[in-house]
Amino acid sequence: MGFFSKLFGFVKSEPEIVNVEAVEYEGYLIYPEPKSEGGQYRIAGRICKQLDGELKTHVFIRSDLMGSKQDAETFMINKAKMFIDQNGDSMFR
Repeated sequence: MGFFSKLFGFVKSEPEIVNVEAVEYEGYLIYPEPKSEGGQYRIAGRICKQLDGELKTHVFIRSDLMGSKQDAETFMINKAKMFIDQNGDSMFR
């Protein structure tokens, strides 16, 4: 890497790959994937379900920030369950 790249912070970084264990709920799989932001964690994740032989995914991101990763995961799972109860398969349209 060249001098100017280091000087000006042009560093390519690979995205962090995290193995997340899914929580099953009513036939859906919930993947809590909080995003680290300034020492806090943004509520985020995915809701997935197999429909008509195809894996459907709904990305779930909220504006809420939590102080710990565990709190963000718990909050996301609870919100995702509510979202599933309210919307069902229509979330994939």
